[in-house]
Amino acid sequence: MIGASRNSLALVQGTLRSRSGQGDLSALSAELLAAADVLAGEKSLRQNLADSGQPSAVRSALINDVFGSKVSALTVEVLGEIVAARWSSDTDLVDAVELLGSQAAFVAADKAGSLDRVESELFHFGRAVQASSELQMTLTDPSLSAQTKSAIVGDLIGSKVDSITLGLIKHVAGHLRGRRVDSVLETLGNLAAEQRNQVVAEVRSAVSLDANQTSRLSAALSKITGKNVRINVAIDPSVLGGISVTIGEDVIDGSIDARLESARRSLLA
Repeated sequence: MIGASRNSLALVQGTLRSRSGQGDLSALSAELLAAADVLAGEKSLRQNLADSGQPSAVRSALINDVFGSKVSALTVEVLGEIVAARWSSDTDLVDAVELLGSQAAFVAADKAGSLDRVESELFHFGRAVQASSELQMTLTDPSLSAQTKSAIVGDLIGSKVDSITLGLIKHVAGHLRGRRVDSVLETLGNLAAEQRNQVVAEVRSAVSLDANQTSRLSAALSKITGKNVRINVAIDPSVLGGISVTIGEDVIDGSIDARLESARRSLLA
């Protein structure tokens, strides 16, 4: 998102955080994700709701007409706040509803003490998708319905992950809307980290890191970024010693292969 949409998203996210003590946030999450699905499939509806030329009261009334009898009063209120904001496009509106649904799930996980587990499970499922071309093809196959893809995810991980993780991944699997699976999961991982004012660092290493190494690395990266850093370690045999760290768009590569490439370039210069 850019421009007005980015500002609006920050605004409604802040409002949702202030509701952390209100109602059943797991139910709010499920209802917002379902609403995003409805909006994604109804172009005329989402265009009307994203039309800033219409008074916000009119758009909020439309939300009540469409969803009022199907979801909780809290969900209607949150949806009303979303459509009252200014969005650069109707697709940004859909993305915002979906992101707030995910954020509500992370707030619920945080309150339940399971946020670290949920974030870790999202990361590792994303890695599994990256490693399996068959799974990637299945989840992006346009001939398979959303229900079928969600069922496949349920069969794969249903008994192994937190219920919040399962709900989010099943939604992602069935509602990619042309996006890459790993990209959506990365966005969710960053959103989960933001719940605790953290940033996520993906560390690639040929070997696993012990608790002491992870703690020291997190502390060092926190000094560099000025933020709390959560470490996700991905074992990558192609890393020839050392580690490679990615934080957002920044890469800190201390692996041997990176140093060898740097030396090669110096010789050729």
